[in-house]
Amino acid sequence: MFNDIGPLELVTIIVLAVLVFGPDKLPKVIQDVTRTIRKIREFSESAKHDIREELGPEFKDFEFEDLNPKTFIRKQLDNEDLGLKEIRNGFDLKKEMAEVTDAVHGRDSDTSSSSSSGGRIDMTKKPELPDRDDRPPFDADAT
Repeated sequence: MFNDIGPLELVTIIVLAVLVFGPDKLPKVIQDVTRTIRKIREFSESAKHDIREELGPEFKDFEFEDLNPKTFIRKQLDNEDLGLKEIRNGFDLKKEMAEVTDAVHGRDSDTSSSSSSGGRIDMTKKPELPDRDDRPPFDADAT
């Protein structure tokens, strides 16, 4: 809870607490604060327990931390079933950006690196137009 408070900040908080509440009332204030925090934690844990009971046995491994979008996405990307690690490890963003930049500027990039990817796509060419005789297939369900 207080992981990011440094020693100087802690000393400042203690000095301010002594000045505001006085040395005679400070222990009582600390007890009241800790009691309130304890009650809030108990209420939170009982609410979590009640929600898990209401969800049923199919959600027995449900964690409330998974509701955080960052945690959910990180957990899904680390999932081995999807094979996303191989895709992520096989994708070189710098190389891809260099190829796109070279294609936009009309320069030839390193052909040895592009031959391993199965050939380089020339992005400067315009797409070929189909012949006038080529008609798209007729789809009776679409009309």
